[in-house]
Amino acid sequence: MIPYGRQNITEEDLRAVTDVLKSDYLTQGPNIQEFETAFAKYVGAKYAVAVANGTAALHLCALALNVSPGDKVITTPITFAASANCIRYCGGEIVFADIDPSSYLIDIKAVRSLLEASPKGTYTGIVPVDFAGKAVNLEEIKNLADEYGLWIIEDACHAPGGFFTDSEGNEQLCGNSKFADLAIFSFHPVKHIACGEGGMVTTNSIELYQKLLALRTHGIVKSNDLYVNSIELAGGDESYPGWYMEMQTLGYNYRLTDFQAALGTSQLKRADDGIARRRLIAQKYNDAFSGKSFISGQSGVDAGHAYHLYIIEADDRLGLYNHLREQKIFAQIHYIPCHLMPYYQSLGWKAGDMPKAESYYRKCISLPMYPTLTDEEQLFVIQSVNEFYNE
Repeated sequence: MIPYGRQNITEEDLRAVTDVLKSDYLTQGPNIQEFETAFAKYVGAKYAVAVANGTAALHLCALALNVSPGDKVITTPITFAASANCIRYCGGEIVFADIDPSSYLIDIKAVRSLLEASPKGTYTGIVPVDFAGKAVNLEEIKNLADEYGLWIIEDACHAPGGFFTDSEGNEQLCGNSKFADLAIFSFHPVKHIACGEGGMVTTNSIELYQKLLALRTHGIVKSNDLYVNSIELAGGDESYPGWYMEMQTLGYNYRLTDFQAALGTSQLKRADDGIARRRLIAQKYNDAFSGKSFISGQSGVDAGHAYHLYIIEADDRLGLYNHLREQKIFAQIHYIPCHLMPYYQSLGWKAGDMPKAESYYRKCISLPMYPTLTDEEQLFVIQSVNEFYNE
């Protein structure tokens, strides 16, 4: 069987997890901060907050930015539903902007059209997505956001290690938060870094960082500098007692465990090797399918692409999908456009609203892409695709 994605667990990973299982802390222990510090350094951000999963990360970002009923937020229809759902969790309204067919990313021109069509203040934020691992040009998004007073949550679940090149020729890593208020990542098994489940929020704002820490754990703070109640009310005399803590806001239990964090830290050590291998695989796919009459588009070769996915747009996608499954090649579709999900259709969205995203969906298929995919397996995938089209 050749899946579209697969985790890679090494002996080092197993030892890291086993060491934690033998330690005093299974949760809320030292491995959490170790993982956060290492990850923040990896993406170039000041702060990182480890959480239960990518969806929890998105929800916490929306909470930290005070998303509330009446807020209108823009995102892409070609993403996992959580990119939009996080705003709905807080009562906000999602507005979709169509994609750029050449990149599969949100089209900044479509975003500008939405903003220009309404009075300033109509929209409060934007959630751009580094879909498939290709980095959004956040410098351009930031310029537009500043013009209209918007915050930015970068959904970088597909793109740890990815980057775009800014106007000065500098590589800007996904999640470094230079242009976004907050960025989020996922550590689902098929992602670059696997924790089983898990997520991370990165930011350069100390205020947002402190809010995230509290919201992650029931809204509770444990710091003399942050307490609201008096020392007397807390039960102390000259200082707050050691047991004291305060729930200052309505938070959630969105914590990551220590053994998951240990696995993440171990996996992070070979993240660059994984990216390099993914880029080699992408180059082979690109070379194999360039100029083929049955291919109308593909992920191609991009220096900053993190290649969580490698996508081709193919004729008779359903036939190809079924043919590959017969060969035990389990390709996948990413994604059914969000606005066509029954929930979002119940809010007024309908077929025809996002023509470029819908056109992409009719042909897209994600081929196997993971670092342990062998050359022989990839060749078999390529041959199987060509075989279906009698090439």
